[in-house]
Parts: sequence; structure tokens; C-alpha cells
Amino acid sequence: MDVFWNIEGLSWDPVECGTDRISLPRKQLWRPDIVINEFMDENKAPDTYYLYLHHTGLVMDDLPIHVISSCNMDIYTFPFDIQNCSFTFNSYKLNGKLILYYFINQIVLSRRPTMYVVNLLIPSCFLIAVDLFSFLLPPQNVDRSAFKMTLILGYTVFLLLMNDLLPVTGNTLPLINVFFSLCLALMVASLLETILIVNIQCGSSHYGPLPQWAKVLFLNYLAKFVFLSKKCSDQNCDPEEYRTETKCCDPVADTPQSEAVYKTSPTLQELRKISHELLSIRQQVNKHFKTDESADEWEHLGQVIDRLLFGLYVIFLSVSFITIFVIWLSWYNKNA
Repeated sequence: MDVFWNIEGLSWDPVECGTDRISLPRKQLWRPDIVINEFMDENKAPDTYYLYLHHTGLVMDDLPIHVISSCNMDIYTFPFDIQNCSFTFNSYKLNGKLILYYFINQIVLSRRPTMYVVNLLIPSCFLIAVDLFSFLLPPQNVDRSAFKMTLILGYTVFLLLMNDLLPVTGNTLPLINVFFSLCLALMVASLLETILIVNIQCGSSHYGPLPQWAKVLFLNYLAKFVFLSKKCSDQNCDPEEYRTETKCCDPVADTPQSEAVYKTSPTLQELRKISHELLSIRQQVNKHFKTDESADEWEHLGQVIDRLLFGLYVIFLSVSFITIFVIWLSWYNKNA
């Protein structure tokens, strides 16, 4: 802190004395008392014992000060924040008419965000990208839920390890904390979605037929919207064509002559017996096909819901991340 003041009557002829400036012990001359109101601790700067006196009576004191102070920090846009901390200079003995202040009282602190971007933001983006692409794993063949649970556990450990890099003071919640909370919430939502889909697809054998409104809404409209329209298989398209009437399978016509031949021919009796057995088998197969059709509908419902929620996940993730990064960049450019 450079302080200048004049002492009237304290002057000399530099030509006669041979110098225009001398150094004197600081305690030998009167000095104005100038303090910083925001001091929080004692001045720990190294002591200097001399000041300079010019031949005109002008005194210059170059006093080093180590300031330990407090500052209200706005960390909303951390790590791209820029802080403005003000200091107030004051004098207890002199008023504003006797002392004139020339100083710069805006101290601008700009944080270097590279370390935080590399250690916090980029790993978080990588982990959320892995969670996004995990939707490509088929839940009925690969245990997708275990993979997502491991990912959530790893992200939680990552946040605990990197917690020391986050600011702990400030009047507002940092936007980066919202970013981390959003990433964790999306991972948890993704795990819950996987649990729902696995429950639908693996437990379909215990469910009844799919309700008609669900067929119309999910299998007809939403399936086309998410490009999962299912082609009708041969066994499920028209089960009526597989129905065989007893009369069609009976090789003997119901006529008196045929009845007489039937009673006297062992071969025809055997054929009639085989015909009835084939009809029973056909009925059991049709019943099994109906059960498989119900299970296929539930499985198709799970696929449609999975694809739909994946699309909503991508949209919400993209909008959220773009919004956060736009806020960061716009605020940083405005205050840079």
C-alpha cells in the first residue's frame, strides 16, 4: 500500500545537501493511520522499517500488507465463475477532507476451469454416455439392471472422491451440483425403467391377456411411433384357419351306407380313432398358441415402452445438458 503525504517545514536544498531523497526509520515520522475494514486477521506481511522523504517534504511509504479477509462469493457458475471482492479503506484519525484516497478497490478473481472440467465434467459426461448406450443391451438376455447398478455405485464413489474439489462457501447453490444431481437422477431413473421392463417381459407368463386399450395404445399407435411395429406371425395371424372341424377330419361320410361299411371295416374304425386323437392334439396346440400369443404381446409391450422411455431419456438429457452449458457459457462470456 503506497501512502504519500506532505510535512510542511521539512525540506532542504538538494544542491547544497547533495541528495533529493533520503530514507528514514518509519517510527521517526508521523504517519497517517489507514486500515482496511475487511481485515479478518493480523497483518502477517514481513516488516519494513524505512520510508522515503523527498526534499520538498513529500513522504512516501511503501507498506506491504498481507490481507486475510472475507468476500461474498457467487459460485452459481462454478467453475466458470468470476468473483468481484471489494475492500474498504478507512482512517480513524482523519476525515475525508484531510485525506485523499487513490486506490483500486475492485479485486477481480477469475478461476481457471481447466482442472475442474477435466476432473469433474468430462468423467461425468462419459459415465452418463455409458448409461445411455446401456439401453442397447437386451434386458431379457443380459442382466442390464446389474450393469446399471454397478454404474450408479461407481458414479457415487466418483462424487465422494471429487467432493473436495467442489466449493463449500457461497450464497447460492453451484450449477455444477445441479449437473451432478441430474446425472445421478437420470441413472437411477434408467435403473427403475429397466426393472419395469424386465418385470413386464419376464413375468408375462403369469399375467392374463393384454387389455384391449393397451393393445390399441401401445401395440398399434406407439409401436409405429417408435418404429417397433410387429409383423403378424403365421401362427398368430388367423388362428381360425387352424381350426379343424370333426366332419372335415372324418374320412367317412355320415350316410347309412358308410355307416354299414364303417361297422364292418376295422381300418376305417382305426382311421376314425386316429382322427379324433389328431383333433385333440390340434386343440391343445391352438390353446398353447393362444398362451404364447399373450406372452408375445406382453413382451412386445415391454419393448415398446423401453424404446419410448429411451427416446424420452435422450430428449431430456440433451435439453438439460444444453441448457446448463448455455448458462455457463453465456454467464462466462458476459463477465469475462
